[in-house]
Amino acid sequence: MSAATGYLVAVTADVVRPDGSSVHGDLGFDRLTKRGIDWSVLPGDAPVLPPAYFDDVDAVLVMGHTHFDAETVDRTPRLRHIARFGAGFETVDLDACTRAGVVVTNTPTAIKRTLSTAAVTMILGLLHNVVPKDRMVRESRWEDREHFRGVGLEGRTLGIVGFGSVGADVALLMQNFDMTILGTNRSGTSEAADRLGVDLVSLDELLERSDVVLLTAALTPETTGMIDASALAKMKASAFLVNVGRGKLVDTDALRDALLTGEIAGAGLDVFDPEPLLADDPILGLDNVLLSPHALGWTDQFTSTAALDAIVAIAEGAMPDSVLNPEVFETEAWRRKVAAG
Repeated sequence: MSAATGYLVAVTADVVRPDGSSVHGDLGFDRLTKRGIDWSVLPGDAPVLPPAYFDDVDAVLVMGHTHFDAETVDRTPRLRHIARFGAGFETVDLDACTRAGVVVTNTPTAIKRTLSTAAVTMILGLLHNVVPKDRMVRESRWEDREHFRGVGLEGRTLGIVGFGSVGADVALLMQNFDMTILGTNRSGTSEAADRLGVDLVSLDELLERSDVVLLTAALTPETTGMIDASALAKMKASAFLVNVGRGKLVDTDALRDALLTGEIAGAGLDVFDPEPLLADDPILGLDNVLLSPHALGWTDQFTSTAALDAIVAIAEGAMPDSVLNPEVFETEAWRRKVAAG
């Protein structure tokens, strides 16, 4: 089955440049054109785009922080599909989308390995003081190396907050480091944890026992600000916090205080709140903090066709993987949009 004639996909400017090229390499847009699906790049990449941008749009492919709330989806009568590239969907109001007849999909496993290897990279780089040691060589300060001894992993404990697909892959990659690995998630159960020998414990226990606390959790109302002053106080003074999940999982003011006072040993951050950090934030001047601009997982293997596969499926009347609001298919709003072609 082919897509309806005139099916149009809008692509946010954080995914591709106006000429269709992408920092992430070939995203496979030829898959759309071969199926008779047109696409175009939206002008601008502000967090909130005018609803008028979507007047003639059937689907939108989004990677970053573009918001879709009731104000937007209620005023876009043709829009039927928001395809998120990646696992996060905190910028999309699922309830509003369901009411408006808009299906929302994501790609939770498509970039799993690039994110898990990014997490391991951050852990190793932070604990081995890679950046300060690199700077010593460039600045001819070899004598300073005695002040930046690294921290070994053997016999230490890694705690993974948000033990889902990425967290499980991190645990798999870290198995050969002879660490105890703890995890925590919403359900308190995980087949992957059982298979990998990971103990699922409470967040408090994980914070108290871990030498490295890794955040891979999704951002929800329950997890927003979960690593606050109280949580940081539960960590060992010798422990490190690594966040490759979402910036808003952490209270930045509390983290800054913990780092400046030595309450924890250091941090590795690929995500921030605010993002980017303000230019005068003291965190930027700390040697015990390793930073990346929300791009550590951007490799030549980062891209995936999963989001485009979902777009093709919806356009052709099929059920894609990873639908976040499957109840939308039972709504009158959805049926009207499909009937309209």
